Amino acid sequence: MLYWLLKYIILGPLLRLVFRPQVEGLEYLPATGPVILASNHLSFSDSIFTPLIVKRKVTFIAKAEYFTGKGLKGWLTKMFFVGSGTIPVDRSGGHAARAALDTQLQVLRAGGIAGIYPEGTRSPDGRLYRGKTGVARLALESGAPVVPMAMLNSDAIQPTGQLVPNLGRVRIRFGPPLDFSRYAGLSGDRFVERAVTDEIMYELMELSGREYVDTYAQKAKNPPRQPVPA
Repeated sequence: MLYWLLKYIILGPLLRLVFRPQVEGLEYLPATGPVILASNHLSFSDSIFTPLIVKRKVTFIAKAEYFTGKGLKGWLTKMFFVGSGTIPVDRSGGHAARAALDTQLQVLRAGGIAGIYPEGTRSPDGRLYRGKTGVARLALESGAPVVPMAMLNSDAIQPTGQLVPNLGRVRIRFGPPLDFSRYAGLSGDRFVERAVTDEIMYELMELSGREYVDTYAQKAKNPPRQPVPA
């Protein structure tokens, strides 16, 4: 209920007025049935603008710590994620990836839209980074089509570390659905999962016009320490 109240009554109308979303290719998103919505990740506000422009509910997942913060800030953070249709997942321990996958599979089996950022984290510099294969496993286990979605300028609207967004017109572009039924039954094959993931990332590169970097974004954020000369 909170999701729809925020979307259509409390925040949605104001956000549409202020940021005037410019959307291309929204017709590629199926009106019914399970869909995996795979997006590049430039800004914290990506999870605000996506539900804003998609008529159907989009369900993302986020680490459970976002829902357990203390004080006013913790409560506001929790309300934001609940209101944006995000489900908490415990990402600690060795079964974290499986827990996230199972949560999104439930969304798809119920005929919903599972939102996912294949890079796994926000881009540190606006470039597009190597995708993690969870998106491929989700596609292969569910059989759902993957619709690529490119956030074109959300990093200019709300740069990393900036609390209050800049005024500007947010731009988003969708691409045609990707069908991976040719790989049915091959979930768990790491070569197939890498091929599927790379195909998705190529479409995101084409849609976004962003430079592609063949390394993981998390690794770029936390480069290995150089040994100190003796």
